[in-house]
Amino acid sequence: MDSFKSFFSQKIPLARPEVEKMLPYSAPLEERRELLRLDFNENTVGPSPKVFNAIQEITREQISIYPEYNGLQKAVIKNLTSTGLKNPLMPLQVGLFNGVDSAIHSIFQAYGDRGQKLLTTNPTFGYYYPCASMQGMEIIQIPYKGNKFLFPFNEISNSLTTLKPKILIICNPNNPTGTNLSAEKILVLAKKSPETLVVIDELYEAFLGDSVLPIVDFNETPNLVVLRSLSKTSGLAGLRIGFALGHSEVINRLNRITGPYDVNSFAVVAAFAALEDQKYIDNYVAEVLKAREWLQQQLLRTPVKYHIEAGNYFLLWPKNHDASSIELSLKSVGILVRNMQGKALINGSLRVSIGTLSQMKRFWKEYMIIEEITSSN
Repeated sequence: MDSFKSFFSQKIPLARPEVEKMLPYSAPLEERRELLRLDFNENTVGPSPKVFNAIQEITREQISIYPEYNGLQKAVIKNLTSTGLKNPLMPLQVGLFNGVDSAIHSIFQAYGDRGQKLLTTNPTFGYYYPCASMQGMEIIQIPYKGNKFLFPFNEISNSLTTLKPKILIICNPNNPTGTNLSAEKILVLAKKSPETLVVIDELYEAFLGDSVLPIVDFNETPNLVVLRSLSKTSGLAGLRIGFALGHSEVINRLNRITGPYDVNSFAVVAAFAALEDQKYIDNYVAEVLKAREWLQQQLLRTPVKYHIEAGNYFLLWPKNHDASSIELSLKSVGILVRNMQGKALINGSLRVSIGTLSQMKRFWKEYMIIEEITSSN
């Protein structure tokens, strides 16, 4: 008995002090498959049929060997070139990652260090913070401005000069506020502080229609990195594939951090098929934008606080009850939304992803019924 107690009383090995202070980054992703998923800004209809067909044709041999990436960087460049690029990209300027989360992690591992500064906005994508914390970085958050959540350009610009952060990361358009910064102003910030790695998270760029990629020359602005993904538009969130685009020497440093086979064969095959079916992506984006416009009209007619701008999501503050209760009520009728409880400036709101027009009509109908019921209680 004494030896049994002794075994369970032994101390576990401690991690680095920065990790010991952290809480795990978690997102409630279970039991979502049969519901209308308006909580994580995913594609709500699934990938192109060409993607599904390509995956079905994967052979047993492809599964049994390590993945091969030959030609994928060129396929990314070809797809981007179709949207118009001032300066051509080379394959060495495209990094492949197991989702953009992995790219973000690699950026902080490669460039973040104890005592250095991360400069970003608030509120924004939550994964930036644990990545900076695990490196022991000081996190400086500049809040968005006013009820319209305007981008704090002057404050960010001044902070680059006075604080000299190692990394500036901007989600553009921002998740969850939809705030966006023009490509021209992004270049101004990057050129103002060449010693700062300026990371532009463009996962929702398709719903904005403005990207820094068409105008940037990474040879002239080597401290700029742009992140892209096939999760939000192409519907490959479950396969995890993302890209970092930048100067070849910066991408080389990020590649030093990653494993040799981080991106799996299924994701590679799906990515090739998705990149070759831009028409499917364009049609889905057009459907979301149509639904976003419809939602704006409904919101204007209703005395409810909301914020809808760029991106495939919007913020909604329930009128007659707290956000948690509305969240649970919506889940009871098969609709998932994201509660922004505890987040700076947007506490008490729900972030609602925007899907197709029919999906948003379903959401709006159920939401209005729930609001009416709560107001009568």
